Amino acid sequence: MADPSSYRPKPGQIPDSPGVYKFRDEHRRVIYVGKAKSLRQRLANYFQPLASLHPRTATMVTTAASVEWTVVSTEVEALQLEYSWIKEFDPRFNVKYRDDKSYPYLAVTLNEEFPRVQVMRGHKKKGVRYFGPYAHAWAIRETVDLMLRVFPVRTCSAGVFRNAASAGRPCLLGYIGKCSAPCVGRVTPVEHRELAEEFCDFMAGRTGTYLRRLEKQMMLAAEDMEYEKAARLRDDIGALRKAMEKSAVVLADATDADLIALAEDELEAAVQIFHVRGGRVRGQRGWVTDKVEAVDTAGLVEHALQQLYGEESGDAVPKEVLVPALPEDAGAVTAWLSGRRGSNVSLRVPQRGDKKDLMETVARNAQQALVLHKTKRASDLTTRSRALEEIAEALDLDSAPLRIECFDISHLQGEDVVASMVVFEDGLPRKSEYRRFQIKSFEGQDDVRSMHEVISRRFKRYLAEKEKTGEWVDGELPEGTPEDDGRPKRFAYPPQLVVVDGGQPQVAAARRALDELGIDDIAVCGLAKRLEEVWLPDDDDPVVLPRTSEGLYLLQRVRDTAHDFAIRYQRSKRHKRIRTSPLDAIPGLGETRKQALIKHFGSVKRLRQATIEQICEVPGMGRKTAEAVAVALAQAAPAAPAVNTATGEIMEDDGGTTA
Repeated sequence: MADPSSYRPKPGQIPDSPGVYKFRDEHRRVIYVGKAKSLRQRLANYFQPLASLHPRTATMVTTAASVEWTVVSTEVEALQLEYSWIKEFDPRFNVKYRDDKSYPYLAVTLNEEFPRVQVMRGHKKKGVRYFGPYAHAWAIRETVDLMLRVFPVRTCSAGVFRNAASAGRPCLLGYIGKCSAPCVGRVTPVEHRELAEEFCDFMAGRTGTYLRRLEKQMMLAAEDMEYEKAARLRDDIGALRKAMEKSAVVLADATDADLIALAEDELEAAVQIFHVRGGRVRGQRGWVTDKVEAVDTAGLVEHALQQLYGEESGDAVPKEVLVPALPEDAGAVTAWLSGRRGSNVSLRVPQRGDKKDLMETVARNAQQALVLHKTKRASDLTTRSRALEEIAEALDLDSAPLRIECFDISHLQGEDVVASMVVFEDGLPRKSEYRRFQIKSFEGQDDVRSMHEVISRRFKRYLAEKEKTGEWVDGELPEGTPEDDGRPKRFAYPPQLVVVDGGQPQVAAARRALDELGIDDIAVCGLAKRLEEVWLPDDDDPVVLPRTSEGLYLLQRVRDTAHDFAIRYQRSKRHKRIRTSPLDAIPGLGETRKQALIKHFGSVKRLRQATIEQICEVPGMGRKTAEAVAVALAQAAPAAPAVNTATGEIMEDDGGTTA
């Protein structure tokens, strides 16, 4: 624990201007990022007597070992830089809202020649128009199915589109009128893009124009006694109205706003967002976070706005953002939002009317989300804590192993030997730190030797990262060592416990690898599958945990996760190896001529049976190259027939092997 006075800047050293500051720990990792109108006044608050600080702030300043700052011109620049650094360094003491799921969006790919309507998740792409987020993907599909009657936009994948174009026949949706079939030229690219843009306009809330136009067309068709056309238009109007009913009108027509509400206690906060477009609720999402820093409601709102709109631009930032409390630098935040949108954004607290009523509804959703989260977490946290305590007691550890790493070896009859490393922190998987290894030092099957290699490689990387931080020389960087930039590093953090999938031999190999590197402060154990026994180095008898033990259950989960991760990697390598062709090894034979050979003969099997004269008939193939192909295929022994494990069918080499 550091004394804040040991790294407190000297009087007059801190500028009295806007800026962003970073606290770093003894390993140079960034642990907190903040911004201020006046760096001098803000940073002075952190160096008060510890008794007068908020407990979370006191924990942060005693964990830190240094502070540094960057001066900017305006508060808006400070807000942008703070967001960028929080995203880049992932500081442990900053509030970070994390979604518990990936929300689906209705997306229109306007960046394609023939725009496609589809469900999309994950990062947003440039040139794609998004609507949502929706709670469920099926809700999007129901809405799209209703709207395709009026806006028959393409919904098929690129592969289906190409197949229909080459065959000259549209898919089923084209036959039943729910696709304009641009694949076969029923509409031009310009006409299809107009359809897609009208679809987007309707989804954006401009519904009245299209309904009035369809009603007028229906009346004209009825007057002209075109009753079938009038009936079809009537059904189209009904479909659009049904699609509109799926999102209730909550505000005046053409209102675009996001409403953000919070529910919080001393330890956690839940945020709920309602996305209102065209006066209708088009999407809803929510986050829960730990309050790892001393922050009030206004601060939580500011963090939520940063993370909600930090990657957005244009219409994704609405004209109006309604919040329960204004951030401390409301003017700077408003200017930042306006910059993201490209036009003025109103940030305010609703005081009366429909918007205040809707805000109360959003707040009730946030409160319910927090209660549900705390109910689930109370059970989970208690169970995880008990599991870690049981493991520490069974293995005679000084403290609970908050970071556990597990290693497993996978191969198929000694080929494609790989290893996996999975990480559990506080009893939960940390997937971003999973790693995969290829065994490089030898060939063949030797699980013990493989385990020794993987453990050695992993902890050599740890020692290298440790040396970069200067931990070898009492916190002072060795001469010539580049200063650490504070970003999270691969292999930078050591576990308290290493678990290997196996028994005594694998455990001994792991312990030997650590001893050779001079690492003696990391515990090692193995979990054998047969009897679920826990093996320790140098012990002849295993540790047997009760079958109902939460500690055993956690170790099993860690081991099984590593096993599954290793098998997936091994299968992917094997699949890539199997899919290679004997033609790949022929020097001078490029991709174009390989494809020409396969297209001419139909498969490698038939090509192997061809004569040199027949190979020479392929365009671009000279006799010398044809002889090289014949020799290579003759020397390559045919592989054993592949078997479809789902059906038992033997898959002949008549086209499955591609060049």
